[in-house]
Amino acid sequence: MNKDSKIYVAGHNGLVGSAICQSLKKQGYTNLISRSHSELDLIDQCAVDEFFQKEKPEYVFLAAAVVGGIVANATYRADFIYGNMMIQNNVIHSSYLHGVKKLLFLGSTCIYPKFAPQPMVESALLTSELEYTNEPYAIAKIAGIKMCESYNLQYGTNFISVMPTNLYGPNDNFDLEKSHVLPALVRKIHLGRCLDEENWDAIREDLLRNPIEGVDHTSDENCINTILDKYGVRKGGNGKTEVEIWGSGTPLREFLWSEEMADACVYVMKHVDFKDVAKDSPVLNTHINIGTGKEIRIKDLANLIKNIVGFDGDLFFNTAKPDGTIRKLTDTSKLDRLGWSYKIGIQEGVEKIYHWYSQMQ
Repeated sequence: MNKDSKIYVAGHNGLVGSAICQSLKKQGYTNLISRSHSELDLIDQCAVDEFFQKEKPEYVFLAAAVVGGIVANATYRADFIYGNMMIQNNVIHSSYLHGVKKLLFLGSTCIYPKFAPQPMVESALLTSELEYTNEPYAIAKIAGIKMCESYNLQYGTNFISVMPTNLYGPNDNFDLEKSHVLPALVRKIHLGRCLDEENWDAIREDLLRNPIEGVDHTSDENCINTILDKYGVRKGGNGKTEVEIWGSGTPLREFLWSEEMADACVYVMKHVDFKDVAKDSPVLNTHINIGTGKEIRIKDLANLIKNIVGFDGDLFFNTAKPDGTIRKLTDTSKLDRLGWSYKIGIQEGVEKIYHWYSQMQ
């Protein structure tokens, strides 16, 4: 991949895609192309084919996806499986048809079985049943891995699949209905602090940038309190503010700073080919985990965020709500052997994401 190679980043406005664009620019790549959803609907097969025929990208980072946390996965099951299948089918197939030299497909570690041995090695794929709460998304991503493998084997393409762990960082999604656990906790605990301090200017500033179900900075206090209560930010019976968190807080999760994930993706695109991962693994296991190999309990993560945000209220873990998968730790041995490892730990990362979020207010 040369500095002037034509590179298409699908999903450039999202958490993953924006980080990849920044990483490429920092490393001197100058010929990046992208399209917003309004400019190119990746679910539209004809539109995608026309785009590839016209632009003829040499390299593709497929970071576009329909994503969300446990609530969104449970609510929009059809959207998750249809949207992700269509996006990846269209982009991968058009990459083959129009001679893309190399494609990097980004999935998720939710592809692994619910009770996969920990840490999860690539060979655990398809060995037992999936976690039901995110099954549609996982099935779509597994299909993407298999599509890349199948096109490589049949057509001689060079399509690589990487499976990042839970990501967080600049341009994350803080929509409380659809966000993942870490950005959701950051926002809820931030709002909890504002409510505890009765700082309505800060609450309205937050809602100006990120309305919740149509409730924004112009809504009255009763309306705002109602929507905050729905999402677990409320005044408790003792007068202290309470932030409700789904589940027991006991599940363990691994988190990777998104900009480091992007650096790993660019590294793989530059240095790793399909033949490199196929020669040492059964064909079923040619994807690559990207993670830290470190984990933290959700309860400990919530308390870490609470301390960094400066929230003096209470955290309430609602055990009537689902926990999701109890543990999801990646084995990063393959990536380590290929020459890349992370640097930013969870303490530093949470400080960085809260600073970024605060600056956006």
